[in-house]
Amino acid sequence: MPIRVAVIGGGAAGLCAARYLRAKPDVFQAVVYEQADQIGGTWVYTENVGKDKYGLPVHSSMYQRLRTNLPKELMMYPGLPITEGGRTSFIKHTEVLQYMNRYAWTYDLHKCIQLLTRVQSVKPIVNCNKTSWEVTVKSVKDPDATPQVNEFDAVMVCNGQYAVPSYPDIPGLETFSGKVIHSHEYRHPEDFKGQTVVLFGAGPSGRDIGVDLHTFVDKIYLSHHIPNLDALLPDNLRQVPDIKSIDKGRVVFTDGQSVEADVLMLCTGYLYDFPFLTPECEVVVDRKRISPLYKHVLHTKHTSLSFIGVVWTISPFQLLACQVRFAMAALDGTMVLPSRTDMDADAQCDYEYRRDELKYPHHYAHKMDHLQWEYNKELLRLANVVDDDGATLPLFKELYDATIRLRTEDLVNYKKRIIEISDDLTSWQVL
Repeated sequence: MPIRVAVIGGGAAGLCAARYLRAKPDVFQAVVYEQADQIGGTWVYTENVGKDKYGLPVHSSMYQRLRTNLPKELMMYPGLPITEGGRTSFIKHTEVLQYMNRYAWTYDLHKCIQLLTRVQSVKPIVNCNKTSWEVTVKSVKDPDATPQVNEFDAVMVCNGQYAVPSYPDIPGLETFSGKVIHSHEYRHPEDFKGQTVVLFGAGPSGRDIGVDLHTFVDKIYLSHHIPNLDALLPDNLRQVPDIKSIDKGRVVFTDGQSVEADVLMLCTGYLYDFPFLTPECEVVVDRKRISPLYKHVLHTKHTSLSFIGVVWTISPFQLLACQVRFAMAALDGTMVLPSRTDMDADAQCDYEYRRDELKYPHHYAHKMDHLQWEYNKELLRLANVVDDDGATLPLFKELYDATIRLRTEDLVNYKKRIIEISDDLTSWQVL
């Protein structure tokens, strides 16, 4: 019998999992559970904030004018070139969603996707040293529907990492007389016309939203603790240190200066969220470190439980393809796994390397950045994958590094640049 796999989530990771699982119908049988009424995950834009029409928390963090902060040439799944957006390299979120839908149709994925189906619980069932999975799902549209309980041989968790906002603890925040929102709820720059906005956090969201806002607002204060950005920035954007406290309408920074602000926007990232995993799954999330995971993918005790796409600062779609094939190799026996003790030791060694050698803080446990290229190769090597589908071409690392340089030099205009790639994927140029 085929290995039955429940895939939780129909976004970028879930679609990638479905594509490779369905490519081996004699080995795998996949069901993708997606709680929304369409595929795409965070790439499905909505005007709604807070709750959706079914009373569930809004999943998407897209804002209306968002363009990718990586060129589309780095946003494509292996095997399917991305043509959406024409010659434009940094494309609209709507064009990414169009591409994801084309991916689903190209590989006939809709046959295994159940929309408007929310996973309520995932529980391991151990019998004679063999683990199966009890997956309980419920219709989103019909609150009175009876939950369905299904049994699977494996579970791939693909529910994304940009849906549950992380809120910082700021003394006096409750006294702020202006508007406080998380970047998760940002939609339109026009909503802040003529106002003074403090953006707390200079990660991808803080930087991109600052650029999106700058032609509409009066002043922007970008508050952060990283070294000051040397890029070309909007004229009305000023970098300031971390926020120390709030005193009614004033935002006080750690260097003692303060400003009057109309809006405080928290660009402070997101939390991993797996509410469907029962305690029996033995998954621990400690300040953005998920344990126990081997190679950031496989549960070291229940190796038929995998997590696709929890790493970050990546070229996403190629990496997802590597993780999926790694997880599949563990399921079908293509890859012989080390002992649980050795896998746990490997995970701890990886964590300590980040902490001690790279000086990463604890919550960077799954950050990749420059580590991703060798990581991709390692996953495919361990999985005994011969044809990598182009996922590890040197071109992708070169483009990624070039994009970082463009962004570092000119935050305002870098998304206007066009990247041309040769047909044989061996050379490229930035226009």
